[in-house]
Amino acid sequence: MSEAIIAKKAEQVELVAEKMKAAASIVVVDSRGLTVEQDTVLRRNLRESGVEFKVIKNSILTRAAEKAGLDEMKDIFVGPSAVAFSNEDVIAPAKILSEFAADAEALEIKGGAIEGAVSTKEEIDALAKLPNREGMLSMLLSVLQAPVRNVAYAVKAVAEAKEEA
Repeated sequence: MSEAIIAKKAEQVELVAEKMKAAASIVVVDSRGLTVEQDTVLRRNLRESGVEFKVIKNSILTRAAEKAGLDEMKDIFVGPSAVAFSNEDVIAPAKILSEFAADAEALEIKGGAIEGAVSTKEEIDALAKLPNREGMLSMLLSVLQAPVRNVAYAVKAVAEAKEEA
């Protein structure tokens, strides 16, 4: 191999390693067998959620995982691999890919990493079942509002009782 090719591959490894380090979550899938239409829909759904999705050679993924301190991911990089990177929403790639895999048998989740910890397919599926960030914030808000609402009802009831008396 020429030095230019080696330098280009080293640059790719460095770029992928940086993406792995910066990612809140990484999901690795085998998307072999998806139709062009399915692939287009999947990529659009991921893009709309701010998730980057790329097909990357296993040799580059393996070296990048080593550089990023995710050595245990090497076992995932067997056969065709496509990788979804999310820098902000931890749940988005897992949720989108799991829901898509339920309808498209050709898509298989292999594993990934969640906030720097290597995760199995089962852990990715469990993560996908959680509500997204907006859903969690909505749940938190309703929990925080409940005591205030209860105090307001109590004050109203006391005021009505005094009016009747």
